[in-house]
Amino acid sequence: MSALFEPCVLRSLTIPNRVWMAPMCQYSAAASGPAAGVAHDWHFSHYAARAAGGTGLILVEATAVSPEGRISPADLGIWNDRQVTALRRITDFLAGQGTVAGIQLAHAGRKGSTDRPWRGGGPIGADAPSGEGWRPLGPSPLPFDEGHPVPEELTTGRIQAVVSEFADAARRALAAGFQVAEIHGAHGYLIGEFLSPHSNRRTDAYGGSFENRTRFALEVVDAVREVWPEELPLFFRISATDWLTENEDDERDGWTADDTVRFARELRAHGVDLLDVSTGGLAPGAHIPAAPGFQVPFAERVRTEAGLPVAAVGLITEPLQAEKILAEGRADAVLLGRELLRNPYFARSAARELGGEVSVPPQYGRAA
Repeated sequence: MSALFEPCVLRSLTIPNRVWMAPMCQYSAAASGPAAGVAHDWHFSHYAARAAGGTGLILVEATAVSPEGRISPADLGIWNDRQVTALRRITDFLAGQGTVAGIQLAHAGRKGSTDRPWRGGGPIGADAPSGEGWRPLGPSPLPFDEGHPVPEELTTGRIQAVVSEFADAARRALAAGFQVAEIHGAHGYLIGEFLSPHSNRRTDAYGGSFENRTRFALEVVDAVREVWPEELPLFFRISATDWLTENEDDERDGWTADDTVRFARELRAHGVDLLDVSTGGLAPGAHIPAAPGFQVPFAERVRTEAGLPVAAVGLITEPLQAEKILAEGRADAVLLGRELLRNPYFARSAARELGGEVSVPPQYGRAA
């Protein structure tokens, strides 16, 4: 059998294949009022199409654990029960197609309160006439770039409140029917901001040393793992490197691949079952050498050196490319992003090409 279409077992959960959908924000929820952060028909049709296309696991986009945790005012949220009810409609459909439903729990930190990408994606000030903005939060009063506001530095009390928000979000995710929870620690959002010395200049127990900078992330993991069922897997998404120049004379350069391997061992000990390995997003000036499969070596290194299962991401666009990554033992699954936007039926096409099998809706059986 093709490696891409072998089932993947994590704890007691069996994911039918290893073609997985990466979290990709749709920036399409209502920005305010009772429907703020609530999934609607766009989200349903978006995820339903990929499930009908045979995708084994769908990780629903970054879903904010609090209103100020959103990237944009139009992000999905999971801080109230109305949001849970709407997400349940999606997870029920995915389950009916044989697709496992996962969700990425997120807090944008200092990169929050920005507009939709197709409207420029710039920051929305707390005093914006639209009323959609807020002052973002961060580990230190350092803006993402010159155009962004200085974030409010989190006190230790507020840090613990955010930890609790992640735990509450995990409880709601379970009630919404999700079977995989992923903690978003990548791309320069709040947890990643604490991890990197480039954005974390604190001098208390949450800053300075590696142990201190990883403290918040591990507290979130522990809080989520405590409420997430023992039989269900927990993922963590990380940026394996900030792509900042390493300089022996400046310890604030950024998070590195060595840090990631070291941290992966900690995550495994705290009950994380798989590391979703991406890169970048913390510093706007970083040079990222994007090319097909350019992030796979980081995933491979975690798998080899930390002994933690990994999913590879980053310009994976062809069935044979994905098959080779898995067959060579470089990752345990592939997470497709933009390719699944272009082709919701990637898994079915790949199965035909590689001789694999995927679940096909009976209504489409004549085309199998």
